[in-house]
Order: sequence, then C-alpha cells, then structure tokens
Amino acid sequence: MRILYYDWDEFNDEDCQDAMRRLGHEVEIIKMDLSSCELTPEIEAKFKARFDRKDESGKRYFDLVYTFDYYPNISEVCQKYDMPYVSWVFDCPHLTLYSHTINNPVNHVYVFDRELYKLLRSRGITTVSYSPLGVNDQRLSTLCQKLDDETGGRVSYQHDVCFLGSLYDNEFNFYDQVKYLPPELKQYIDVVILAQERIFGHDLFTDEKAITDDHIKRLRKYIKFEQTGKYEINYDDVIRNILRKKVTVNERRNILTQMGQLFDTVIYTNPDAKPIPNVCNLGMADYTNKMPVVFHRSKVNLHISLRCITSGVSLRVMDVLAAGGFLVATTSPELEEYFQDGVDLAIAHTPEEMIAKTAYYLEHEDERKQIAINGQKKVLENFAYTKLLPDILTLKF
Repeated sequence: MRILYYDWDEFNDEDCQDAMRRLGHEVEIIKMDLSSCELTPEIEAKFKARFDRKDESGKRYFDLVYTFDYYPNISEVCQKYDMPYVSWVFDCPHLTLYSHTINNPVNHVYVFDRELYKLLRSRGITTVSYSPLGVNDQRLSTLCQKLDDETGGRVSYQHDVCFLGSLYDNEFNFYDQVKYLPPELKQYIDVVILAQERIFGHDLFTDEKAITDDHIKRLRKYIKFEQTGKYEINYDDVIRNILRKKVTVNERRNILTQMGQLFDTVIYTNPDAKPIPNVCNLGMADYTNKMPVVFHRSKVNLHISLRCITSGVSLRVMDVLAAGGFLVATTSPELEEYFQDGVDLAIAHTPEEMIAKTAYYLEHEDERKQIAINGQKKVLENFAYTKLLPDILTLKF
C-alpha cells in the first residue's frame, strides 16, 4: 500500500511511519501548515498534485492519506478527489471531530475512547470507528535493552515517584477564567467537582443524579462560545469538558502535593508551572529520547488521567508500560478491560488508594519489577503499531 502521510511534527510521527514501512507499506511525507483547518487553493493544489500522480500501470499512485488527529481540510480535499482518508485520533477532547466534514464518505476515523465512539455513532456519524492507541515495539524494546545493558542487566533508578504530564494551570483551565456565575450555581458545581475528584472511573458530569440538563443549560447562559458555523459542536459537551478539565487540574495538584509530603517525588512538566511543595519540577522530556528513559528508571510512575477521557486508555499509559516502567494509574473501564491490577500495573480507584499503592510498591521491589515486566510484555505484544495498523488501514467501513 502507498500511503501519503501528513506529518504535522506530532511527537509519534516517526514511530508510526517506521511501523508502516516494516509492514511493507510505502510512505511518503507531506508537510504544510493546516492549523486553520481551512481548505485554501494552495493546500488543494499541493494535495491534488500528489493525487494526480500515476504508477507505471497508469493507476493512481497513492492508496490513501493518513494523519494522526482529524483535519477537516484534508477530508474536504480527499472528498473532492475521491481519496480515502484515514485519521487516528489521540487527542481528547478533539473538536475537529465536530466539523461538518466528519461524515464525508472518504473518511475512516478512529478514536481511542469507546464511550466517545458510541456517542458519535449515536449522533449519526457513520465514518468513525474505535481502536486503542499504539506504540513502536521495536524502538522501545531495543532502547530498554540498551539501558539495562549499560547497568549490568539491572534497572538503575533515577526517581522514586514520577509524574510526567501537564498540570493545566494555564490558559487551558477555562473554568477558573469564568468569573460571573451566580453564587448558588457556582457553589453547587464546585461541590460536584470536589466529589468527582474523589471518584475514579465514573463520570459525574453525565450522571443525571449529579449534573442535570438544567445545570448545563444554566452554565451555557453564562459561558459563551464563538460560533463560526464551520463545526456542528454540541456545546453541552464543551461545558462538561471544561468541568472535567477543572477536576484534572485540582486532582493532579492535590495528589502530587500529598505524594511530595510522603515520598521523593519529581514531575516532568512545563517549567513555568506553579510549584508544588516538596516536588521537584525537572522540566519537559521529549517523547522519543528522554521520556522512555524517565519511565524505565522511575520506581513508580503515576498516571492521573485527563477526565475528558471517560473510558479509554490514554497514550501515556501505553508509553509508560512499553518503556518497562511500573505504573500506578487511575482507573477507567478500558484500562480494567485490557490490563489486570497487580499483574500488569497497579490500578487506583480513589486518591487514597493511589497513595497507598505507591507506598506499597516502593517497599516491594520484586513485585514491582515483575509487574513492570508483565505490563511491558502485554503492551508490546498487543498494542504495537504493527499489530494495530493492519486493521486501521483496511478501509473496512
């Protein structure tokens, strides 16, 4: 298969391209700025030039266009020239999924959250399917072997407890930017946010016992959005995701504060993030080179899931396990479906359980190491790009 791969300098581009080539596909890269999501004449001309290319038999050269995440302008140009478009979405929320182009028949869009997939299908979107996310098994297994060879076949730890990810204490924390909610409404929403922090694996913002349609309607009255007409966005969903993001902001900071009080804890995040007492911020770690080393050489890695992901397994979980890291993760339906607590990783259902399991596994090294080995084996065998891509590239729907 000949794949025209739109590369937007995403962190996992080379991993996916390498896997495609190892599967026997020919991959050609196309690069340009598509951030506006508009199909301009210049963009159309660049894609059309490649779509017009023929092979020796006179057949159209490329079989499909591929991207990570969904680009409405690519869908539009593919629709115009009848070129299949495969998109694998790893961001959540991902608002371009609400573009009016999403139902273009050329689309083959994969999302990693099964509840999101069900929601989109329930709204009549037939071009969306489901797939968990993947990793490059060859790169990571080779890197881990190299790291252990450097230390005589054993893991040389750099950190006791480590969290790598965003704290979202910036412009993306939209809830704190809303200064004009009626006091009684804000008080109630704050109570639900606090309650959600105590519960992993169940979304209160879609639970009518906690947040009703009337609550969302009242919030929409005070939180306004620019409506361009280019997207068929369900703004009730946007409101819920703003509240979920606020939960993530609170619980990441609160859990890490408690970790810092109890353990030698580091974070890898934006250097400008607000400090957390007793927690050392070591800045950003690049995806390909430094990140897997951090995971491999931390005794306990923490995953505090972004609450916008209501059922799926985020890429960060796969990244940690594939690098041979031991992971304590907040629960989700699909995490418990694919992995076994105490065998492949440790799963926490409350903040207290996350702290308790961190303490336990810091003291039980042999168990921790075996679980890390099991988790890595499961991910490399079941979630490698070379395992998942054959299904994604079949154009089966």
